[in-house]
Parts: sequence; C-alpha cells; structure tokens
Amino acid sequence: MTYRIIHYINQFYAGIGGEEKADITPEIREGVVGPGMALQAALRDEAEIVATVICGDSYFASNLEKASEEIIEMMKKYSPDAVVAGPAFNAGRYGTASGGICEAVSKQLGIPVVSAMYPENPGVDLYKRSCYIVETTDSAAGMRKAIPAMAALVLKLLKGEPVGSPSEEGYIERGIRKNKFYEKLAAERAVDMFTAKLHGRPFVTEYPMPVFDRVEPNPPVTDMKNAVIGLVTSGGICPGGNPDHIEASSASKFGEYDITGIKDLVCTEYCTAHGGYDATYADQDPDRVLPVDVLRDMEKEGVFKKLHNKFYSTVGNGTSVASSKRFGAEIARRMISDGVTAVILTST
Repeated sequence: MTYRIIHYINQFYAGIGGEEKADITPEIREGVVGPGMALQAALRDEAEIVATVICGDSYFASNLEKASEEIIEMMKKYSPDAVVAGPAFNAGRYGTASGGICEAVSKQLGIPVVSAMYPENPGVDLYKRSCYIVETTDSAAGMRKAIPAMAALVLKLLKGEPVGSPSEEGYIERGIRKNKFYEKLAAERAVDMFTAKLHGRPFVTEYPMPVFDRVEPNPPVTDMKNAVIGLVTSGGICPGGNPDHIEASSASKFGEYDITGIKDLVCTEYCTAHGGYDATYADQDPDRVLPVDVLRDMEKEGVFKKLHNKFYSTVGNGTSVASSKRFGAEIARRMISDGVTAVILTST
C-alpha cells in the first residue's frame, strides 16, 4: 500500500517570496514543491506526496481559525492518510502555522501528523502535546537531518508501529507521561543513577526537570524626583498603519517611536499590531496599553524628572524566547545610552 501524504509549507519554501509575500492566502498544488522533493525521496515508495498546501506566515498568524478551516477543506479533496508540516526550524510564525495545521488536522480528520522545529520555536510549546515535532537545528542547514527523521516518524505512525522515546525517535518531549514496569524498584534505580554520577559514568534520568531562567531584580530607584522613565510594551502599540510592519504573531522585530511633545496616544494616530488579544479597546485608546497620558501627568506633577522621548514596542504573541532576549538586550542598550533610569514594561 502506498500512503497518501499532504505536505504543508510557507510562502518562502514554496519559492513565492519572503516577507513581502507573507500575506498570501492558502493554495494547494498537486505533487511536491520545494523541500517536498527531499521528503518524497526519504519516504521512498512507501508513501506519496499527493499535494502541497502553501500559506503565507502572516496570513495564517492573523487568521488562525479561518486559515485552518480553508486548508482543511482543501486537504479533504485529496483524502490524505497523513500530513507533514515544515520543517519550520526557528521561524516563529512558520512554526506556529505548522503546529496549528497539525492540531487542526488531527482533531478534524483524525489522521497522523508530524512537524519539525527548533526547540525554542514558539510553535513547540503551543503544539507539542497535539503532535509529534521532530527536533531540528535553528536554520535550514539542518534540513538533511530533519527530513529523514520526519519521514521515518510519519511512516511509523501510518503503519501503527509503537513510537519510541524522544531520544530514540528524535522528536521533542511532549510532556506526556506513560507508565512503565521495571525489574528494579524506583529506589534501586535512583541509587544506581547516583553511583553512576559519582563515578563519572553515563546515565539517563527518568524524569528530567525543566530549567527556568531566573532574573535577579535590580535595586529600587532611590531618587524618583530625578529619574528618567522609559516605556516598553509587548502589547504592539505603534503609529497608525504599523509603519515597521511588526508581525501580529511571532514578531521578528521591535519598533522605536518618538513621543516628544505627545501627551496622549489618540486613536487617530496610534493603534496596536498585536494579533493575540481583542484589540478593540486598545485601538479605541492606546493609552490603555501604553499609559503615556498618565505618565505625562505624573511628569508634570514632579513625581519623576522626565518621561523618555521614545518608546519601544513589539508583539509578545508567539514570539520566541531567543527573539525576546535579543530585543530586550538591544532596547536596554539604547535606553542606557540615552540615560534612562528605570523602565515600565506593559503587556496585555
């Protein structure tokens, strides 16, 4: 039996274009496109890519439910046995779209789904419990390793074969616990691991603990009367029309905006680029997310010396940890250079 597979890719890997084409609507083409050639080779004659779905990253991020429904309807005509999405590597919006499609297909069509991403891709945390996500490098340089792993995993799922552990199959841990019987008691196994560690021998923990990033708080501002206060938001507030084209989800950039002489962020001049919450009230009064009006009043009252003449804005919705750290470091560098004493960070 030759299984029928549909491959999902974004506009870049389809050869349509980059950011300037990220808003293209979904389309489906018969056969393989772009990286589908390598995937088809890895599947050999056991499965055939019968069609490829292409969708712009920005379109999917801004129309999650609508895009998913459109794509599902396109797929139904080809009666697929499985869907493979990506690999998306560390492209945040592509990862979010790939995971979203896999989840929708799994729920609505009930067939196997597989994707592939870098562990820090925001799509991983959002969808790792909904589908198998093969671990990749952070760039397309890892394509040669990712494609065979995706092919092997989807074939195993199609054949109904048992799927091994993440380390055996190459997928990212899903946070799903399964009971397993051992000959030795847990206490004995723990002692074995401990003695192996003491002697420098290799061992594998049965329950790896998550690692959390801890940030020590800076000391409080002691002289507020002479402080320069800066504003940073992940709520997406920006000038009307979003001149820097900050993405509604999985942002790849932040914006720097001058508010010299501005006492109020009026709706005719400012809006939000954020796609992860109902923007109605933020668009009605952007000060609800970025309180320039209140801070101007406090500045006038002498609560602090000065409101910094620039604010920084990005979108936190689905944005990767790596990107967020990069944004934060650059924004901090600029603010320190401008003499900012303290920062108010607003979210949604």
